[in-house]
Amino acid sequence: MKSLHSMFLALVGGTFALAAAAQTQAAPLEDLKTFGTAGKQLTLLTTGQESELFDYAGKGCLTHMWFGGSFKNYGETSIRIYVDGETNAAIDMQLFLGHGIGFDDSAAPWGVARMGKTGDPSGVYDTYRIPFGKRIRVTAQLAPGAPEHPEFWWIIRGTENLPAEVGGVKLPAAARLKLYKLADYTAQPLEEFPLCDVKGNGALYETTMAAKGLRAGGDWTELSFMEGCMRAYIGGADQPLLLSSGLEDYFLGTYYFNKGKYYTPVAGLTHYNPGEHEFSAYRFHDDDPIFFHDGLRLTARCGDKVNGHVIGNPPQAKYTTYVWLYQW
Repeated sequence: MKSLHSMFLALVGGTFALAAAAQTQAAPLEDLKTFGTAGKQLTLLTTGQESELFDYAGKGCLTHMWFGGSFKNYGETSIRIYVDGETNAAIDMQLFLGHGIGFDDSAAPWGVARMGKTGDPSGVYDTYRIPFGKRIRVTAQLAPGAPEHPEFWWIIRGTENLPAEVGGVKLPAAARLKLYKLADYTAQPLEEFPLCDVKGNGALYETTMAAKGLRAGGDWTELSFMEGCMRAYIGGADQPLLLSSGLEDYFLGTYYFNKGKYYTPVAGLTHYNPGEHEFSAYRFHDDDPIFFHDGLRLTARCGDKVNGHVIGNPPQAKYTTYVWLYQW
């Protein structure tokens, strides 16, 4: 006969197991409702103002967007996503950079589960889960220099009551996906600079970077700005969590990306021109979660040191970065 103590432990253990299962359980199937829209060969885009592509009232997540078209400066088209009545969109991205592509690189077809590019210049898609609680709006606006009213195609889809997840963990209902941008920042050799600095709790979802060394020459040291390690300061910590041993290996590359472009579900190199000392790359953290509490400061460095010694001779470098965070 079981002791009262063992019966109590079994009961408590079962209660915790049920609580854990309830925490990760998705919404009941009958509450899931898929919604969406598509635009075919429409000419509503202008450079002077935003054009609304989609407006939906409800609660859930966007799960898919796709964009088509062929016109000058297509990749610089602004896509803005307004969540729950925002005046300023927390997600305001250039079409290519928002999908990991820098330097207007036309390479295609390539694709992974979360995003890709299947044509030239378009066929750009993503499956980012973008949660909202009351309403979501998606707009587009042409970049300067684009022709007025070009033909444009789009698909936008989502599901009501679908939760956002990172690393298999269901995020709180208050979680929202936000984009933090650093545009055309020139860093000095060995300078450590922030890509984002936020308060509160959340999880790092994705980082995109387009970087270019600014010193002419054919020596390997013109690329040694890539020696800079990525660092995460969590909860106001003075000492960082090192996310890499150099810049290229944060994006899962090696030896300054010596084998050229690649595309994997975790990270990819979408542009590489060693003669011009430039690259663009993406890195997802949905299956490699980096959670934070009481703030996150994510930094990069223009070159770095080992045991007090500078590696190579890092030049000035120019960076554009997109950091995607779930915050709650």
